[in-house]
Amino acid sequence: MVQEYEQFILKVRKLTGIDLSLYKEAQMKRRLTSLYEKKGYRSFDAYFQAIQQDTKQREEFLDRMTINVSEFYRNAKRWEVLAEKILPRLLTANQKLKIWSAACSTGEEPYTIAMVLSSFLPLHQIKIYATDIDENVLARAKLGIYPERSLNEVPAEVKKKFFIKEGNFYHIADEIKKTVTYKKHNLLSEPFDKNYDLIICRNVLIYFTEEAKHLLYTKFSQALKTDGVFFVGSTEQIFNANQYDFEAEDTFFYKKI
Repeated sequence: MVQEYEQFILKVRKLTGIDLSLYKEAQMKRRLTSLYEKKGYRSFDAYFQAIQQDTKQREEFLDRMTINVSEFYRNAKRWEVLAEKILPRLLTANQKLKIWSAACSTGEEPYTIAMVLSSFLPLHQIKIYATDIDENVLARAKLGIYPERSLNEVPAEVKKKFFIKEGNFYHIADEIKKTVTYKKHNLLSEPFDKNYDLIICRNVLIYFTEEAKHLLYTKFSQALKTDGVFFVGSTEQIFNANQYDFEAEDTFFYKKI
């Protein structure tokens, strides 16, 4: 059984880019065993053959493996502010925006940025840098396959233009995928690049201690150009923003001064 599970890990990594060995073994094995038994399979071998041959089974397997699923256009009103107020100002100064989606999880956020920007610029001109500490969420992001629940807030015309429905899942268009470059990165321990026009880091900082937040706000501020924007999640107001050379440009948008 142990060897069979190890073989399963190797084959899954080759097929999907997901590395199951990064998860706690006992927990993951239990979860997978109950999943394949429910489907009527008797072993990891038999289950792997099923997910290799059947797209529907594979997508369901991937969906079960990713715990922290995000959403496109999460808190849609904030994305409207980005489209109507923040981006027009940034684009007046510079058509080649340098953008970073930090702690991007399974890719909904950087792809949302690309879709919003597509109203202003041709897609080949859009370049978004996206990072996360978890290699498996990055592998999921690169695959670009999402359950219906991730698309609840997506405007109908955007859904029609940039998503292809297959079974119960949606595949994001390759032209949107190409706008995003993914990389593994640890926010706390690794340095940040500089001269960003826009940094998005939403619904992540709530999980950090006050000391870690202080360190990250400082690093994010230093990574932005003057007049660049830091876009945070809807529970993450920065109360002492001026300490980090930020001023509120709108709710949850901070301008570097």
